[in-house]
Amino acid sequence: MSQATSPISFPVNVARLPQRGMSVVLEADAETRGALAAAHDVLEVVSLRADLVATSWKKGGVRIAGRLRATIVQACIVSLEPVETKIDEEVSALFLPEGSKLVAPARSADGEILLDAEGDDAPETFSGDTIDVGSLVEEFFELGIDPYPRKGGASLEAKAGPAGSLAGPLKEKLEALRKKL
Repeated sequence: MSQATSPISFPVNVARLPQRGMSVVLEADAETRGALAAAHDVLEVVSLRADLVATSWKKGGVRIAGRLRATIVQACIVSLEPVETKIDEEVSALFLPEGSKLVAPARSADGEILLDAEGDDAPETFSGDTIDVGSLVEEFFELGIDPYPRKGGASLEAKAGPAGSLAGPLKEKLEALRKKL
């Protein structure tokens, strides 16, 4: 996980997890949604909720699993009009304490690290007795953002304006920039 503090930071003490696990529910308030929108270059984060369970895993490890649901508003890549997008991501991650022998990656006889592109991600490490579950949720939130949002019916076909010239919001913005130079 990244070292920077997440706008939705939520440290969870995992030193003594109950045997059945611990439920963690994160619901972003207006201030947090605004910070997430700015951090991820979207117009608005309308809602964000994560329902997770943190359970003990192997020797000192922690498994965090659950679901993230969010609604965001982005600018259409064609028309620049607002587009509402739903994010529905399964959250799943394993964490091991620093120095755990379970963290060592598999190696070949030549000493090369073996990776399985289709396999599970390697466990992440944590220090101390807390894990920032909010930061994990933000990572899955970012993965769920559509990099090319497109409003229904938006097309790249040029529209003819007066005297056959091209028209549209992108042309207008380019003309405004040209006038500034």
